[in-house]
Amino acid sequence: MILRIFRLESTFRHGLRPLPIRFFLKIISIKQIVDYIIIGQGLCGTLLSRELLAAGKSVLVIDESKPNTASKVASGVINPVTGRRIVRTWRIEELLPFAWQIYTAFGHELSAEIIRHCNVLDFHASRQMAEAFDERLPEETTYLSQLESPQEWKAFFNFHYSIGEIKPCLLVDLQTMLTKWRSILIEHGNLLDEVFCWNDCEVSTTSVVYKNYQAQKIICCEGVAGFDNPYFKNLPFSRMKGEALIVSIPGLPRNNIYKQGLSIVPWKQDLFWIGSTYEWNFTDANPTPAWRKKVEQQLQYWLELPFNIVDHIASERPANMERRPFVGLHPLHPSVAILNGMGAKGCSLAPLFASQLANHLINKAPIYADADVSRFEKVLARKMV
Repeated sequence: MILRIFRLESTFRHGLRPLPIRFFLKIISIKQIVDYIIIGQGLCGTLLSRELLAAGKSVLVIDESKPNTASKVASGVINPVTGRRIVRTWRIEELLPFAWQIYTAFGHELSAEIIRHCNVLDFHASRQMAEAFDERLPEETTYLSQLESPQEWKAFFNFHYSIGEIKPCLLVDLQTMLTKWRSILIEHGNLLDEVFCWNDCEVSTTSVVYKNYQAQKIICCEGVAGFDNPYFKNLPFSRMKGEALIVSIPGLPRNNIYKQGLSIVPWKQDLFWIGSTYEWNFTDANPTPAWRKKVEQQLQYWLELPFNIVDHIASERPANMERRPFVGLHPLHPSVAILNGMGAKGCSLAPLFASQLANHLINKAPIYADADVSRFEKVLARKMV
């Protein structure tokens, strides 16, 4: 570097034709070198950056702060069963204890409680639903039971059938986790607050250069922006919109999640999160007045307590048609990786697969085959347009 600058100075002293200033700046610029660049500081980007930093790796997270991203407006619920048939969610026997371990440790590091047990009380809306729940009880004794004293909830809810209980369920305080981790990243110079632009990124087989930063690999954790990612947009992403109301319900106990079509979930500042829809056909990601009116009417019928709507939020989620996450290195571009497509199960899926991806990047450890993005090698080999 010193030799090159000396030659430039010598050129000017001897009256020779000077080189263009852009060439001079390119020569003297010193790139900041990190091990990994991560796009996005949502749930996936947060957990992955924590894993890599804990392993002693250097990280740059690129993320523009926005109020209504999918992670910021999600309920944070980890429910071990799903669907009308009340079946176990994929890999829940491993996901549930792993999530508890990771979020608990993360909370200690952040000096905050970011996870707690919060079981679901399932208010059966019809006799058929109550019977369906009863039929599942002998088959699913680990997570399902009938509430022994449902009548005590008559002071809080209007209901006509039994109440099932789903446990253990977990509740993650995503807002606290994301906010506190962002502050730590900023404090240590690990976060660039801006919109990532692929036009400013050069990818080779061995490294990645983004503006003034150079890294071994770039990892795409950008949520819905992944739909337009030039390396991964051929994946079977599925657009899904969720809406929720933030509601004050004085007197409603906060040690449970309440479900009857809608879910009422303890939220920050003594408020409750109420939602959520999973709309597959929508024109935009804005809150829908008709949905708010419908939910308000449902709450007026279901709740025996007065309530006040404080906010109405909505976001688009990065789901996928397989309902399995996208994890791992691009099969044709080994400097580009992905951790995305978690859908509505992000809080349970992200801890395990952030850990697997970090271990894969550092130690070449395997990723579960049904989550590894290499399963889409033929799709990803198609020409990017």
